[in-house]
Amino acid sequence: MSEALYNAAILRLKLAGETAHRLAAADGSATRVSPVCGSKIIADVALDPNGRVAAVGLDATKACTLGQASATVVLERAIGLDVAALAATRTQLADFLAGRAESAPEGWAMFAPARAHRARHPSILLALDAVLAALAEAGQRAA
Repeated sequence: MSEALYNAAILRLKLAGETAHRLAAADGSATRVSPVCGSKIIADVALDPNGRVAAVGLDATKACTLGQASATVVLERAIGLDVAALAATRTQLADFLAGRAESAPEGWAMFAPARAHRARHPSILLALDAVLAALAEAGQRAA
């Protein structure tokens, strides 16, 4: 492992992501698999009456180190956000990783070493993609 890519903050977050955090009662669920490395993340969301995330569950036990670390950040930051805010975070993070933005969204700076590893970007974005898909399912159920 490269110390530049797998820094201490990433490894601490990865440890937290090794445990599945699923919701017993979810408004929406989705599974996403990285086409690059095969990492798999299952997301559950429960919404409040205003359509914001009231609870989120993620099973990243079959994800790589970066996917598990990213899932931990999503678990810490998604509560209270709506689809637009989470989509904006995903866009900002993708832009940061690709070098189109200089700063990471709040809470995501520890992934800066991955900017040089384009093949790792989908793994970092996977948890956000799974949560956004779960929110889309929740929206379809509510309609």
